[in-house]
Amino acid sequence: MSNTLLKVQPSELKMLYELHKQNSCYMQLTNKTDKYVAFKVKTTNPKKYSVRPNTGVVQPGSTCNVTVTMLAPKEIPQDYHCKDKFLVQSVVVEEGTASKDIVSDMFNKAPGKVVEEFKLRVVYIPANPPSPVPEEGEEDLSPRSSIADDEAHHNSLFDVASGSKSHEDVSIQESSEVKSLISRLTEEKRHANEQNQKLRQQVDVMRKQLGKGRSGLSVPTIVIMFILAILIGYLAKRS
Repeated sequence: MSNTLLKVQPSELKMLYELHKQNSCYMQLTNKTDKYVAFKVKTTNPKKYSVRPNTGVVQPGSTCNVTVTMLAPKEIPQDYHCKDKFLVQSVVVEEGTASKDIVSDMFNKAPGKVVEEFKLRVVYIPANPPSPVPEEGEEDLSPRSSIADDEAHHNSLFDVASGSKSHEDVSIQESSEVKSLISRLTEEKRHANEQNQKLRQQVDVMRKQLGKGRSGLSVPTIVIMFILAILIGYLAKRS
């Protein structure tokens, strides 16, 4: 494509794409000749973009900046693919021509008339690009990381099992101690019952002896026997 009147930069319009947010990009039109050059910017989707200025005159050796604004989008296109395009038309005009003098007929093609056209496509730039695909080195590390995670998981399960086993051991030990205590208390109760039975038997013997003492035992003997009975009962309780 010949481009002898205006130098258009960049060759494509890179537009930042954000939901519900308006963004702009820019193009520069530089006059490469020593004549006045009029331009007009068109787009395939005029309802979506605003171009300022969309027409104008670039003086010899001068540059004109054009702002392209995209209205706030409401949805994300598939793969951020854009089919929108822009067309910059340029034509030589008489010296002293101003922007207000530009009319659409100036850009109509006719024999002997040079009307240059430069096309630009729109490229969407995602505001939040997706995460890059892991490189080969990163992929090599992935199995190792997975193995490490598995080992950590197995160690955790082992710790839980060990803790459970320790808890069971403590429970068994406590159960053994309880059984031992019950056995010891049972033995002490049995021993106390035997002592109590012996004491009762001794009391019965004392009663019988006291009954006989009324007929033949002296009072001191009875007193001594009574004291002995009390001592035996006391010793039985202590044991």
